[in-house]
Amino acid sequence: MDVSFLGGPGPQRGVGVVAPFDFALDRELWRWTPDDVSLHVTRTPYVPVEVSLDLARVISEHETLRDAVSTLTEVTPEVVAYACTSGSFVGGVMGEHAMCEAMSRAGSVPAVTTSGALLEALVELDVRRLALVTPYTVSVTRALEEYVAQAGVTVTGCAYMSLTRQIWKVTYREVVDMARRAAARGRLGAADALFLSCTNLPTYDVIPQLEAELRIPVISANQVTMWAALRRLGTRAVGPYQALIDTSARSGTGIGTGTGTGIGTGTGAGSALPAAGPVVPTGSVLPEGQEPPDVRGVHGVSDAQGVPGAQGVSGVPDEKQQEGWT
Repeated sequence: MDVSFLGGPGPQRGVGVVAPFDFALDRELWRWTPDDVSLHVTRTPYVPVEVSLDLARVISEHETLRDAVSTLTEVTPEVVAYACTSGSFVGGVMGEHAMCEAMSRAGSVPAVTTSGALLEALVELDVRRLALVTPYTVSVTRALEEYVAQAGVTVTGCAYMSLTRQIWKVTYREVVDMARRAAARGRLGAADALFLSCTNLPTYDVIPQLEAELRIPVISANQVTMWAALRRLGTRAVGPYQALIDTSARSGTGIGTGTGTGIGTGTGAGSALPAAGPVVPTGSVLPEGQEPPDVRGVHGVSDAQGVPGAQGVSGVPDEKQQEGWT
């Protein structure tokens, strides 16, 4: 069959993505991307540094970001995005602004970061009270809380997983369990929205289901990154029914009213979650402003009021075992 009349593929618009060297969820980014947009992904160089807040700082140094953006210039993206949550909040709000400026100068195009996109999404959804889920350790999670506090947002509850590597292997069941705990009403009241932090944390399929159950907007690191980057192109992210990218899902006009989403039940078309069985938590839940009495090796659970549950202690010092990032 002669296909020469087709004239080649249609025109593509480009989004340049700078990701940390261990980023493993390229496909998740693509799922939010419309057909006429291509992602051009590059990674920061591998750094043999123990996973920690220090490593988050190293991979977000301006020179590293400028070098990464320069590798994308030949394919002429119209916007560049730094797809790393901790790397973009570790320097606070002013540090995030400086990262964007460095990237924009290097590529001569608009630049966004995951943490900057988070704040942009909170404004879009009029969120002042936020629940957090992170795969991080205590210290990295606290840095995220401080970052959103700088933007005037109160953290009402926080669940963290204390992971140090291979965050992309976290299951949807674990994400949902931590989300439920973080969003539980505590002494600071109910959250306006829930944020699932870390671009290496799988979230795509659970967002609509969690919104249906929790009846608040649910946003994730990869989702806000793509939403903000595509916004700069004058287009929109695509995906299943979710408040950030579908205005009809906001303000209670649709959240929680759909049928067949089947969170945790395995029922209904398109259910992304398993049917039943125990959920084994991998981290802890803390109210805003409260530290655990001893976090060395703890993998227990606390509720939104800080009531401890079962705990196991491995004996490994916290900063060696529990630092997580991305």
